[in-house]
Amino acid sequence: MNDDDADFVEFWCVQVGTRAVPGSPLLGLAGLCLGHTARRFGRLSDGALALAESLAARAEVEPTDVDDRALDGYDDVRDFLHLW
Repeated sequence: MNDDDADFVEFWCVQVGTRAVPGSPLLGLAGLCLGHTARRFGRLSDGALALAESLAARAEVEPTDVDDRALDGYDDVRDFLHLW
């Protein structure tokens, strides 16, 4: 997250969030990182936004699938992108 290239950071958050197997702690981490990306850069692509929402929804339904860090990340996405 120390890189100044927003597209690079987002790309890797999405890669991790779409490739990790169900139940992997990387899924919650990817959701959290998307929240940090939104905070840091003030934007997310439509695909990254959809992934953050999807990971949070999965975490609400089944916390053993995606841990609750995805919920924190999606809260940050909504806060910093003014999506409330």
